[in-house]
Amino acid sequence: MVNVNEVTAAPSPDLLTPDNCAVLFVDHQPQMFFGTGSGDRTAIINATVGLAKAAKAFDVPVVLSTVAAESFSGPIMPQLSDVFPEQKIVDRTSMNAWEDVNFVEAVKATGRKKLVIAGLWTEVCVVLPTLSALSQGYDVYVVTDASGGVSPQAHEHAIQRMIQAGAVPVTWVQVLLELQRDWARTETYAATTGVVKEHGGAYGLGIVYAQAVIGAHAAG
Repeated sequence: MVNVNEVTAAPSPDLLTPDNCAVLFVDHQPQMFFGTGSGDRTAIINATVGLAKAAKAFDVPVVLSTVAAESFSGPIMPQLSDVFPEQKIVDRTSMNAWEDVNFVEAVKATGRKKLVIAGLWTEVCVVLPTLSALSQGYDVYVVTDASGGVSPQAHEHAIQRMIQAGAVPVTWVQVLLELQRDWARTETYAATTGVVKEHGGAYGLGIVYAQAVIGAHAAG
């Protein structure tokens, strides 16, 4: 029951903010992309870079991780490392990043309880740390379009498994706009619309059009 006397213009504590979340990028590497068959790989790359730039625009802490970079999977995709050139990359042997001490310590060092995670493949390198983090009390948000599995079925079943465990499915644009949330926040307005124009497809072109016709401060 809603008590209207207690209703206020206040955001839900479930919402992501620049101060309550960290973003984890797991195994966005060449060999993992080669085996990805759940969707267009160029679109996954675009979504991943868009998510990375969203985190950077709002100064959200990130953790970058790879698996067997030198022996099998190759380096983290350059578009991602270019966004965070000074960021240390945690390389692992374990498929489950949450079983790697250095990865978990990096997550703990962020001080955040809400984890936004994307990776390859969804059914292994995203599911395993997601279930592990949930079991230890974290809130986990899975960026489905910045993740991919070996097949559409594998990707979708993995997402459903994580939802059943308590994870929240989101998209990279959803994360970006949830962090911005108010077009009157001028300090991050230009960065937000800039990311959308670069990676938001038709939505980004819409902003280009609006700013050209209406003015530079046309809302997104």
